[in-house]
Amino acid sequence: MKNNRLSPLWLALSAVIGIVIGTFYANHFSGNRLSIINSGSNKLNNLLYIVDDQYVDTVNMGDLVEKAVPQILAELDPHSVYISAKDVQSANDDLRGSFSGVGIEFTIRQDTLRVQGVIPGGPAEEAGMVAGDKIITVDDSVFTGKNLTSDMAMHRLKGPEGTKVKLGIMRYGEKEPLEIVVTRGEIPMNSVTAAYMLDDKTGYIKLKNFGENTYYEMLVALAQLAQEEFQQLVIDLRGNTGGYLQSAVQIANEFLPRQKLIVYTEGRNSPREDYRSDGRGSYQQLPLVVLIDEVSASASEILAGAIQDNDRGTIIGRRSYGKGLVQKPIEFGDGSVMRLTIARYYTPSGRCIQKPYTSGSDKDYEEDLLTRYQHGEFFSLDSIKHTGPEYHTSNGRPVYGGGGITPDIFVPEDTTDYTSYYKEASMTGLILQFGYEYTDQHRTEMGAYTDLEALVRYLKKQRLVDQFANFADKHGLKRRNLMIQRSYHLLDQYVTSRVVYGMLDEAALIEYLNQDDNAIRQALSVFAKGEAFPQASAALNEK
Repeated sequence: MKNNRLSPLWLALSAVIGIVIGTFYANHFSGNRLSIINSGSNKLNNLLYIVDDQYVDTVNMGDLVEKAVPQILAELDPHSVYISAKDVQSANDDLRGSFSGVGIEFTIRQDTLRVQGVIPGGPAEEAGMVAGDKIITVDDSVFTGKNLTSDMAMHRLKGPEGTKVKLGIMRYGEKEPLEIVVTRGEIPMNSVTAAYMLDDKTGYIKLKNFGENTYYEMLVALAQLAQEEFQQLVIDLRGNTGGYLQSAVQIANEFLPRQKLIVYTEGRNSPREDYRSDGRGSYQQLPLVVLIDEVSASASEILAGAIQDNDRGTIIGRRSYGKGLVQKPIEFGDGSVMRLTIARYYTPSGRCIQKPYTSGSDKDYEEDLLTRYQHGEFFSLDSIKHTGPEYHTSNGRPVYGGGGITPDIFVPEDTTDYTSYYKEASMTGLILQFGYEYTDQHRTEMGAYTDLEALVRYLKKQRLVDQFANFADKHGLKRRNLMIQRSYHLLDQYVTSRVVYGMLDEAALIEYLNQDDNAIRQALSVFAKGEAFPQASAALNEK
């Protein structure tokens, strides 16, 4: 009886000993088994633990994780990304609306940082820097050479507000270097890069992105145009890769009547959220045209889609990029950030304009614009392939999901005067290099022309294309007189635009290029015909 009473105790002790021995062997000799019996996040944690504990060489686990996280996110979709702590600041600067630095626009030519422009009222201007200066030292350290990159330059020139940086400058006409001390300050990053009158009735606003301050910049631009009594408006979203959804919603609200759906978002764990106009917009009846192209994405497509689906204005250009995924920034303890896709956004008609993709590394997605170019989509409306279902605007006009916003009026890319000479001159950067050097060498004499019209009149007399052809010939691009003659207009426009930018600013560059722009001409034609407000489709009228 005594032995029988002790049997359960011995059995329990045996079980405990077995568990302890089993756990020991599992932890020390059966790493593969841990990966098998665990799943999900536990498996990943165990994998990292085993590598750290048993791998043949010492492993920097922090570096391993930094490399692994982007790969994991890449398996989800093309727009879920990881940003390391050191890159978060620069990633947010454009959308934040400002950054702390010296306040210059620069390019790197012949291993030297060259100042293309000095931001008015910024720290560099106050310290006496001018366009054309070459920075050769930073804080007494040599700052030239083949290893000099734009990222390196931004890292050295940016810094906390109030800190100082000593710059060694070579200036045209000066024999000895100059020493300038710049106190870093807040530098505005404007979303509105141009706002002016195309003619006596038509206002024009160019939006570079959708940042924190975009809506307020837009209101200021509209107020300026109102002083010039504009009666119709072109909003140019070409080249605008997007930004904050809320900024696009705020701008759309200015042009839509009350309770119009602007956009809605919805995801697996993100319930549908509608964004509607509140009826307080100041320009609800203003004739409107929106310009888009193949680079217009995200928030640009929200604004264009809201205008199109509500039949509020006419969309002109080429099919937009097709990014309909919403990212939420999630910060880690070390300051790094994951931008995780949590929802899709849908235009008022119900279409999701996200173009197709496959999970993981999707080469076709990355090369989509090149594929569209090769298929002729940039040159022919008939080449556009709609992969999504048909939807309808408020007036019943057909629109399509599955791949960007298709414009109401298609404007092909103009390649009439393209030649292999022009292509090589553009792709090699020779035009950019010539534009900078010409501006640098003639800055003093051109300084007398402070407005766009006067500067362009002066430049037209300088035979810039011939000067460029001689420059290019000396730098490896053999002169081809017949091709130069055929592409003369394109070459002249490109070269002149770089000098205009170097002498004036980005707004002047945009205004100059718009003078010979097919999309602008189409917009003015739409206004002249009174067709800015789209009408119901013919099929709906027949019913």
